Amino acid sequence: MNTPTSGAPRRATISDVAREAGTGKTSISRYLNGELSVLSPQLRARIEAAIERLDYQPNQMARGLKRGRNRLIGMLVADLTNPYSVEVLQGVEAACHALGYMPLICHAANEVDMERRFLQLLTTYRVEGVIVNALGVSEETLRPVGGGGIPAVLVDRSVDGLVTDMVGLDNEAAVTVATRHLVERGFDRVWFVVQPFERVSSRRLREAAFHRALTQYPQVSGRTVVVELGDADELAQTLTVLDAEIDAAMEERKKSDGDVMKPRVALFAANGPVALALARHLNQRYGADWQKRVALLSIDDPEWAELAGITTIRQPTYDIGYRAVEFLHERIDGVQASARDCLLPGELIERASTAR
Repeated sequence: MNTPTSGAPRRATISDVAREAGTGKTSISRYLNGELSVLSPQLRARIEAAIERLDYQPNQMARGLKRGRNRLIGMLVADLTNPYSVEVLQGVEAACHALGYMPLICHAANEVDMERRFLQLLTTYRVEGVIVNALGVSEETLRPVGGGGIPAVLVDRSVDGLVTDMVGLDNEAAVTVATRHLVERGFDRVWFVVQPFERVSSRRLREAAFHRALTQYPQVSGRTVVVELGDADELAQTLTVLDAEIDAAMEERKKSDGDVMKPRVALFAANGPVALALARHLNQRYGADWQKRVALLSIDDPEWAELAGITTIRQPTYDIGYRAVEFLHERIDGVQASARDCLLPGELIERASTAR
């Protein structure tokens, strides 16, 4: 009976290289670690030739663990279906390439239990640092990272009780600019539409900043509308109520202005996913000319916003990701400064949805 052969050839080891080069493993390790000055030119040439002949690939993980450095950093992402997260990742990957790190991306899919599981997993992989863009992860869950544990940098949102670096949008300034834009365009009813914000700091900050901004404009009526994007029935109920209020406002406007319907109702979406849900609904209910009835402005500037003519606050997503890795790199290298907040400015992109 024939014995099946192994599918893949055995990979060369450091012992094989040492034997091929006629030297010891210590010399091979010194060569691989860049300690070339302690090796003679002839020995370096023999080692290089042996590595090439054997196609030797060093085990970077094992080498890194032996030195206490493996160049791995973890990134915990709440929602990879959100264009914001994808754009931040582009900055993270570019910075990792520039600084010599390998990112491990963990997608929690907006599940708090998955966030906890991935954070535990990243600690077992002994990553050198962690970037966290999480939904509702708690201080207790993050205790192994930051604050004397594995260095951590938070993206977009903070975690109560956790003192660590954070990189994100300057929410106060962005919301103030957006609110002022809507008021200057003549909208006297502005409704801030946001997902449940109790557990997510960036949503809380934007909602609070909206109401602070409105104190400057007593002629404007504003309120918060909470939408649950993950519950179709609850979302439909909220949108039905919103429809009735928009229709009532339009009827009131027609009575005061005659037959000319002038849109003065604006919906201010707290982020891209909320804006997409609103735009889809308004288009389905009112048709392609829905912007004649109600305005829409969004924080986040996904590609579809340009096609639909939606005014946005564009976040510096690439810079946020890149700066987060730079902060983490500094912490890994031993920087002991106090926790830093890096708040980057947004950019108002005016389009047809908020035209007069």
